[in-house]
Order: sequence, then structure tokens, then C-alpha cells
Amino acid sequence: MNELELTGRAQTHVVTLEKPRCVVHYAVATSVMAMADAAAQVDIRLGIRSGFRDFDTQLAIWNRKWRGERVLNSREGVVLDHSSLTPDELLDAILSWSALPGGSRHHWGSDIDVVDESTIPEGYRVQLVPSEYSTTGIFSKLTAWLNENASRFCFFRPNRNNRGGVMPEPWHLSYAPVSLPALEALSLASLRRIIESSAIEGKTQILARLPEIYTRFLLDIDMPE
Repeated sequence: MNELELTGRAQTHVVTLEKPRCVVHYAVATSVMAMADAAAQVDIRLGIRSGFRDFDTQLAIWNRKWRGERVLNSREGVVLDHSSLTPDELLDAILSWSALPGGSRHHWGSDIDVVDESTIPEGYRVQLVPSEYSTTGIFSKLTAWLNENASRFCFFRPNRNNRGGVMPEPWHLSYAPVSLPALEALSLASLRRIIESSAIEGKTQILARLPEIYTRFLLDIDMPE
């Protein structure tokens, strides 16, 4: 991938699938479809809530959180009072659950957020929170199946554990043959250039802490087992 693709400013590396409905890197498409077919054999209807996400979409999410227009959660999942947070506290709260624009793994088209459409109750709004994927959650069957089968299709969970950066996301799968080279290719210098030229909220705080953010929230992941 080139720099524009790595940072979500181009879509030349992605394709649209109809089943499961998603936009992913062209090299990921076959594995996504194969995994969905295999899941269907045990009555799991694999749904993709998020695949490729461009820079502008990630930027809008970030800016709304910075301005307090979207709910902010602590690392423990408690709703925070936006007005009581210092800029550094606000930065940490956002980064725990949302990627920095330009540094999102979803820019690469290699990463997907998955659900089991067959177990969603009528009228229920999926939140993509850990409790939904626990042993008592609505996606417990999906979690157990992915634990046993995701690696067969070259997928892994980059945020399995709390490593002090991004919080655990049991719904987030990454296609290793694409995402590992992409992570290596995304440089700190490239990330700095796109942040400097963007209309991102909190730019001063982000740039002051960018080396830490790059290491803690981008590079420090759980590798494939």
C-alpha cells in the first residue's frame, strides 16, 4: 500500500462485497467470504459492522468525540463528563476506544468488526462492547467459534488484551497478510504529516504526544498466535 492508502485518503486498494456486505482490501475478500461460509455451517450469520473506513469518516468520529458530541467512556467503560476532562485526559479517553485518523487499522481494509446477525434481538442496537461477546453475551457463540476458527482464515485479534493502549475489542479481526506489512509501513513521519495538514480537533496535544501515541496505540498490539 502507498501512503494515501495507508492513511485512508485513497480507496484504490479496496473492493465492495455483497455477502457479507462490506468494503475490504481486495486481498482480504476471499478469506472474508470463506469465513462467512464456514460460520454459516454452524448457524452463525457473520455480519460486518465496519470494514474499510476512510480518513474523513475517522476524522468526523474523532472531532465529534473531542467536542463532546459523542459519548466518551473511561477505560473501564464508565461514561465520562466531557467538561471535566483536561486535554490529556480527553486524548487518552478517545484513543482507548477510537483510533487516531490516519492511524486507523480500518484504513487498510484489512480489519473488520464482526457480529452474528442471527442472534441480535428485534429492536436491539448493537453497541460493540465487550459484554456482548462474553460468555453471557448475545455474541457468545460467535466468540467461541472465532477463538477456534479465525486463524484458519488468517484473521487474528490485534486487541485481545489490555496492553495499556487500545482496550480489548473481541469484535475486531485483522487479516494478518495485509495488516502486518501495513503496520510496518505506516511511519511516524507519515502520520505526523497528515495530522499537521488536517482539521483535527486537539491537534496541539496530539502532535506533542505523537511518538507516544504511535508506539502505545498503534504499534503495541497482540500478534497472531
